[in-house]
Amino acid sequence: MTMEQAKAHVPQIVFGPTDSLGSNKTTVNPGFDPRADKARFPDVRSISLEFLDGRLVSLWIGYDSNFKWLGVPEFVAGISQSLSLPNAWTEWKVRGRQLRCTDFELTVSTIAQSPSFRIVDTGAEETLVARRYTAAAEAEATETETETEQSEASEASEPEEIVADRKTKTYFQGTCRRGVPIAEGNRITFKTTAEAEKAGYRLSRTCS
Repeated sequence: MTMEQAKAHVPQIVFGPTDSLGSNKTTVNPGFDPRADKARFPDVRSISLEFLDGRLVSLWIGYDSNFKWLGVPEFVAGISQSLSLPNAWTEWKVRGRQLRCTDFELTVSTIAQSPSFRIVDTGAEETLVARRYTAAAEAEATETETETEQSEASEASEPEEIVADRKTKTYFQGTCRRGVPIAEGNRITFKTTAEAEKAGYRLSRTCS
């Protein structure tokens, strides 16, 4: 079912924006919404739908306390007979039951002392989990790249100190200062070339 088809079935459905992963969730409340056709949704309190890439992948129905199948065992027996489901239900969380099929799974549980029923496309859930993982990895990579760029920009913006030799009265700047041996006792630094030259130092010939 598409979002358009769901809207055609239940006109009061309101869809918000689809998120960056392609997921869109919405809820309708036939039990409380005066616009709802209660004859179409007898004893239904609320319905939650989740779409992925515009296709329905999860349907959750919460019933009220007047529903004919109140307990989980009774609901499982009734839904199994109505949908011709196999008797392969397993325990799920606290007092819930779950039936797993090839491409989907069904879950029956109790919420607020009333039964609820969910059917979900397991393939779509796996796709959504993979997209969340990829998005998180990309966000982490982008954050690391941004931090690296900011660090490099900060280092580049910092003025490079001028290294000078007291003995030769020469100073070195940029890459030419690398590898030039200066005795510790003769080593002196300046903040700028102007400061070095004002102190009587001249640029080394190796930097010419």
